[in-house]
Amino acid sequence: MTAVSRPRRVDVNLRSGPQMREYLAIADRVALAKPGRVLDWGCGHGQITKLLRDRDVDVVAFDYVAGSEPRMMALEHFPEIEAHVSGDPVALPFEDGSFDTVLSCGVLEHVERPGDSLDELHRVLRAGGRLLVYKLPNRLSYLEAIARKAGMYYHGSLPNDRVYDERSATALVSAHGFRVDDFRRTNMLPLTVEHPLAWRLSGQIWRANRALARVPGLAFLATNLELDLTAT
Repeated sequence: MTAVSRPRRVDVNLRSGPQMREYLAIADRVALAKPGRVLDWGCGHGQITKLLRDRDVDVVAFDYVAGSEPRMMALEHFPEIEAHVSGDPVALPFEDGSFDTVLSCGVLEHVERPGDSLDELHRVLRAGGRLLVYKLPNRLSYLEAIARKAGMYYHGSLPNDRVYDERSATALVSAHGFRVDDFRRTNMLPLTVEHPLAWRLSGQIWRANRALARVPGLAFLATNLELDLTAT
């Protein structure tokens, strides 16, 4: 009998100290790259938008809300942020070439039509603009395999969930007008841990997580893939 995955609390990522360490690292990396005007595509709770704004990055938040008309919406966890929302699974309410950088953090693997969504991201990027893909689930992840066996949530358990490896990820983005500038495998330890001890030890967990990812060969079993892309 196939195990049914248990849903995670929707704000588990905000409640996890180690996971917030990763978001801080992502925001630092994006900000240091002088990204220009940024679209936080699929902003979710808005934590990345908030962290980027704290670093003086010009960032626009967008999220998909099924059944919604295009509108602006204050985010529940960060009410000072107003996000563009839309019920269209692909179309974005922005003009051609509106952004220098698009950030996809834990989003591309969930969209209904990834190819069409990549075409739309290409449209709203200026010529030579960058698409930064973070937290794309690795098909070979040992943690995803454990979660599947344990009946916990894993990527691929929901209708539009997809998992990738280096070949399938690079083939997808290359087919929709993006050049791969860098490819990385990241995260060897579980980061979405809500226990209070995880908050106190978040620094140590994060450092160990990064160290393990540098062990030759071990990273093939990492949780996530990251791609730095340029619109061609």
